[in-house]
Amino acid sequence: MQTFIPGKDAALEASIERFQTKLRDLGFDIEEASWLNPVPHVWSVHIRDRDCPLCFTNGKGASKKAALASALGEYFERLSTNYFFADFYLGEAIADSEFVHYPNEKWFPIPDDGELPPGLLDDYTLNYYDPAGELSADMLVDLQSGNEERGICALPFIRYDNQQTVYIPMNIVGNLYVSNGMSAGNTRTEARTQGLSEVFERYVKNRIIAEAISLPEIPAAVIARYPGIQEAIATLEQEGFPILCYDASLGGQFPVICVVLFNPANGTCFASFGAHPRFEVAFERTVTELLQGRSLKDLDVFAPPSFNNDEVADHHNLETHFIDSSGLISWDLFKTESDFEFVDWNFAGTTEEEFNHLIGIFGQLEQPVYIADYEHLGVYACRILVPGMSDIYPAEDLVIANNNMGAGLREAVLALPESDGAAEEYMAFYDMLDEEGFDDRTRVRELIGLAVGRDSGWHTLRVGELKCLLALAAGELATALEWTDWTLEFNATVFTAERANFFRCLKASLELHLSPERAPEAYRPAFDKMFGAEAVQQVWAHIHGEARFFGLTAGDLSLEQFPLHQKLLAAYEKLQRAKRQFNF
Repeated sequence: MQTFIPGKDAALEASIERFQTKLRDLGFDIEEASWLNPVPHVWSVHIRDRDCPLCFTNGKGASKKAALASALGEYFERLSTNYFFADFYLGEAIADSEFVHYPNEKWFPIPDDGELPPGLLDDYTLNYYDPAGELSADMLVDLQSGNEERGICALPFIRYDNQQTVYIPMNIVGNLYVSNGMSAGNTRTEARTQGLSEVFERYVKNRIIAEAISLPEIPAAVIARYPGIQEAIATLEQEGFPILCYDASLGGQFPVICVVLFNPANGTCFASFGAHPRFEVAFERTVTELLQGRSLKDLDVFAPPSFNNDEVADHHNLETHFIDSSGLISWDLFKTESDFEFVDWNFAGTTEEEFNHLIGIFGQLEQPVYIADYEHLGVYACRILVPGMSDIYPAEDLVIANNNMGAGLREAVLALPESDGAAEEYMAFYDMLDEEGFDDRTRVRELIGLAVGRDSGWHTLRVGELKCLLALAAGELATALEWTDWTLEFNATVFTAERANFFRCLKASLELHLSPERAPEAYRPAFDKMFGAEAVQQVWAHIHGEARFFGLTAGDLSLEQFPLHQKLLAAYEKLQRAKRQFNF
């Protein structure tokens, strides 16, 4: 049986078979890890690589087959664009190899004066990313290679309006766009339509939330055209979750729908957005997005609506909405007097016609669109950048929050657990963390691009916790106690039981050792009973300078000491092989 759904250029069965076969041929062993079907016509699935669980995607759809095809398509999207590896350092071997990202990448040596080298970007993107001339060339070294000697790695994108090739640094792509605008599909126009739809979805979502726009409700008669969607909504309402369905097209300009779920049990709400030239597809995506990866008992993690529109419009709140949609929504969204009239829009056609319609909207806005095509895995995928519309993070982050800021620390940080330095050296490292302005809340593994399992101390280690361990290694017990308090307050809920116990014991032990009128050994039996003799022995060894950097495995730039990172690199090598065989 062949199942065709609107907006797709192949039957679901054909897509699933093709995607699964291609993945097996590439050496990826994909498992369907979990399924959810909380209400009729709403399915979601979580799939992952058995060999490298860091490589996973979620799919959603109105049927089980649609959800699986969605998850597999997203898997190709993230393989093709290297997104699974965007947050990680790939090691010296790859950094020095023939190519790091793609064979058609271009390297721009860093000039002696530190200025951006000629040939990077075009006038529009240069003015957008560096309006004040603050960017220096070293800021654009990519996290994945960290190879400043080699220079800036830039990827070719086609600017759609003039068909010119523009080289955009991988650093900019990774820092500002994350996964927005990526897509894979049965055909080029199908995938591009989805990628552009996603850009509109998130752009309009941000505008509506930030500007506290009140939206027109979709009339009941229009909802009734789509019985499956109507049944899913009715079931949610029967379960105690009132639903509001809105036309988010802003007067018919953008193909976007918004559906809001209220949770009266705790006074919170969740706004879901979806986009596609076809009204039906956009509506269905919005409803399935409500419950992607969630059962009905998982709908209590959102925030109450707010009357503080400044707080709602704050960029950090908008970032939270991108990450997990748990940010604030203004009460003004729900006013009965909407800011726009309802428009019964629908721009259905072939996927080529739908793509042309969407790209035409960008043309009307005089907004350049940059597209990179990827077909080296046998499935068409693309990454679409629309500077000023598809950015998830502001361009100023390239200067103040660049993901390569920790590159210079990587080797030294990894070596700390086996170091035997003087107190002055550890405190110099401590002072450097302060002087460089690293956020104490930042996870160190993210700062240096390291993949580790949850059982490793590196997994939860934050800059503030590292300061604690540095002060402890230097014998600065009072400073270590301050950061122990910070660490327990900030990290206790995410620590393993062993690490949480270590820091609780460390706090009490530091207080004890800093009390000159008390003899620590007199308290040892009670400490052994409270924290366990082994933990007390470890903590006191740290206080006495006999041990350092509890729970951290030492490493070097090969990263061979970290099994999960090696699994990630093994997965990346499968892609590199495919790229070498493809004619870019």
